[in-house]
Amino acid sequence: MKRPLAYITAPWSEDKCENAKAAARYCRQVYDAGYSPVCPTMFLPLFLTDSIPQEHTDGIEMARDYLRRARVLVVCGDEVTESMKDDIAIAERLHITATTLDGILTVKGQGRDKSKSHR
Repeated sequence: MKRPLAYITAPWSEDKCENAKAAARYCRQVYDAGYSPVCPTMFLPLFLTDSIPQEHTDGIEMARDYLRRARVLVVCGDEVTESMKDDIAIAERLHITATTLDGILTVKGQGRDKSKSHR
């Protein structure tokens, strides 16, 4: 079965190592919920240098392209940054469903309960 793409957004910090750990956790949870997670924060810093203006711009454009291809935007973390607000606005404009990680996990849990009750 083909998994729908889920774009991950979160309040990323300046600490690339901490971002990678958080992104991996979020991606695993989204994967377990039945989606193919897309999280540019996990891979774009591996080959783009954010301090180079053109690469910074290219990174933003690539991330936006991944968001446009996603079926759902998953908002993770305890706060909403300006960057996350931009992601939410783009998703809204493109009619892409936006939800929280808790929302996806709740739906997954409800789906599991329903399937058990039909057996």
